[in-house]
Amino acid sequence: MSPSRALLLFVALFSLVAALDASAGDADPIYRSCVEKCESSGCVGDKCFQHCKFSSDGKPIDGPWYLQEPLYLRWKQWDCQSDCRYQCMLVREEERQKLGHKPVKYHGKWPFKRVDGFQEPASVAFSALNLAMHFHGWLSFFILLYYKLPLRPDQRIYYEYTSLWHVYGLLSMNSWFWSAVFHSRDVDFTEKLDYSSAVALLGFSLILAILRSLNVRDQAARVMVAAPFIAFVTTHILYLNFYKLDYGLNMKVCIAMGVAQLLIWAIWAGVTRHPSRWKLWVVVVGGAAAMLLEIYDFPPYRGYVDAHALWHATTIPLTYLWWSFIRDDANFRTSALFKKKK
Repeated sequence: MSPSRALLLFVALFSLVAALDASAGDADPIYRSCVEKCESSGCVGDKCFQHCKFSSDGKPIDGPWYLQEPLYLRWKQWDCQSDCRYQCMLVREEERQKLGHKPVKYHGKWPFKRVDGFQEPASVAFSALNLAMHFHGWLSFFILLYYKLPLRPDQRIYYEYTSLWHVYGLLSMNSWFWSAVFHSRDVDFTEKLDYSSAVALLGFSLILAILRSLNVRDQAARVMVAAPFIAFVTTHILYLNFYKLDYGLNMKVCIAMGVAQLLIWAIWAGVTRHPSRWKLWVVVVGGAAAMLLEIYDFPPYRGYVDAHALWHATTIPLTYLWWSFIRDDANFRTSALFKKKK
């Protein structure tokens, strides 16, 4: 995980935990009355919902069988209650806006407007762009190593951290993929996959930061360093998924791993003579500055773009610079080893 992603992740987790208590909207008696009437009638004003015609197992209560929602859409788990909450939220926010009131959160979330069933379209789009940026960075790293830099006589790569950065790239793309899925619809399993992927990426990124900053090249030493972290992260993920999704505990774990790797990279950037250390500094400082978006946490503009979405947007250029540093590091180490072999 890049330093900026680490910083922003644990701030986002903190904001999520805080948001769970900030639900003034769903405490509004007008909103609650609207939801109750909708769940019994299936309609809010002139707008009626197809999901209210189905039972909890997806079978139609009345009407022909072909009205049943397609399987490829059922993973989002939109049902009568969620549709009623969404429409009542829109109606209530429109009324509040006319009275000059500011938006409030409903069930811990700002009042977002859906786009083709996606809950937070801006965050989904920016998560997808981050995924694309990581794919571009990983692919350019692959091309650099195998097609541009010199190889050993046995055709092996000089750069000692190649496999670690490959795993990092795959974990990063996986994490941003599930981030996009989670922001499109936050149900139980998408939430667990998003959190698990982020924790796995944080844990591996911490291992990578230790190995690279301390220049650990011996395989046995790498295993000794990585083993306790892998065991801890695996146990934590299993705990979240099969015992209890403890937001407070998860936040503490992510903060600890995030701060640890940030300190490691910052100290290493300060003491090393790496030619591209300035890029590392920019990523660390840029990530810290982006935290202000999460701290401010303003409601979504026109119901689409909030502070969290802009946070995702800021990681896009930082990710590009981070992979640029990784490629520079591969070039730097390869050049040093190649000259040494001559």
